[in-house]
Formats: sequence, structure tokens, C-alpha cells
Amino acid sequence: MKQIKLILALLVIGFVATSCNDEDNTIPTAPVESKTITNLAALQDTDFTQNPPVTTGSFTKFSFKAGGEVTDDSWDIAFRGTTILVNGGAKIGSLSDEPERTGNAGLIIQNGIFGNITTVPSEVTFAQDAAGSYALPTGSDNGWYNYAGPPTHLISPLAGKVIIVRTIDGNYAKIEILNYYKDNDPTEADNARYYSFNYVYNPNVGDKSIQ
Repeated sequence: MKQIKLILALLVIGFVATSCNDEDNTIPTAPVESKTITNLAALQDTDFTQNPPVTTGSFTKFSFKAGGEVTDDSWDIAFRGTTILVNGGAKIGSLSDEPERTGNAGLIIQNGIFGNITTVPSEVTFAQDAAGSYALPTGSDNGWYNYAGPPTHLISPLAGKVIIVRTIDGNYAKIEILNYYKDNDPTEADNARYYSFNYVYNPNVGDKSIQ
């Protein structure tokens, strides 16, 4: 009888130890974040007395990990006017007040409906900024927006263009730009250069789910 009790006790101890080890090896998964940013200022000044015109102004740095604007090197993307930079690669070279690229972030443009893009495409090459070129192209119909020209000069986000970002920490996010005007009101010139956008951010490094 004593031998049976001893065997049972050893089996229980082994089961508990195995269960504890399994729990210790479990990697916790943080929930995917879905947020809307409204009226993020991306202001700039342009001197049209010079030829070519010179644009100045600090870029607004944005971190998905922080969930908003940052002022240090922890940014993933940065905004000024219609230009969006990524914290990876090198300076463009032609922009004044341009921040240094200190990370390895990158981005791509994916065609599709924001809600239907649920994972980062496999075997994709993320673009980074480089001397003379942007990871996210500028100009009407080249990247994320259309420029209507005179008389309205409206900037409108292109439908079906989703920006997927690999952050400086190796996480993934997707962005849907909703508007370029403060409170979605383009009737006043001063309302321009205020971004509103939806984004989904996965805080789990290497996990390509973005839904």
C-alpha cells in the first residue's frame, strides 16, 4: 500500500511540474489595436518667392506603439503636407527640417478594402526612403491622394489604397487615410494638412495579422 501511495504521489508531482513548465513557456499575446486618429496636424510653410518654391516646417512624427505623436526617434512614420516619411532608409535630401532615419521601418501600398486586408502579404519587399525617392510616392494619383487642381485644389485620398507599415520594432500596421482637412471641412484654406485616418496595429513582433 505504501508503494502504491508513493507511486501516485510521484505521478501527481510530475503532472504538476509538467503543467507549470508548460505555463512558463506560454508566450502571452497582446490584443491587436484598432484606432482612429482625427485632425493630426501636418503643417508646412512654402516660400513662393523663391524658384523653385521652398517648403519648411517640422514633420509630425507618429508611433503606432505609442498610439500617437512622438518627438523622439521612436517614430514609425512622419507627416508634413501631403508627404509621408518612413523611419527607415535615408534622408530624401531635398527636404528641409527632415528627420534622420534611425530605424528599419518600411511600407507598401496594398490595393483593396481596408477591412478585407487581414494579413501582411507574404514575400513582400517593404520600401524605405532613400536619397531622391520616397517609400510612399508623392504627386497626384502616385501614392495615397489625388490633387484636383484649380479651382478647388482639393486633396482627396484615393479609394482602395491601404498603407501597410513594418514598424521600427518589427511589428505590422495598416492605415486607411480618411481625410486631409480639419474636421473634414475643405472650405477654409487653413483647414488643410490635418490628417484623419484609421489604423490597425499588431503589437506582437513578427505576427502578420492586421485585423
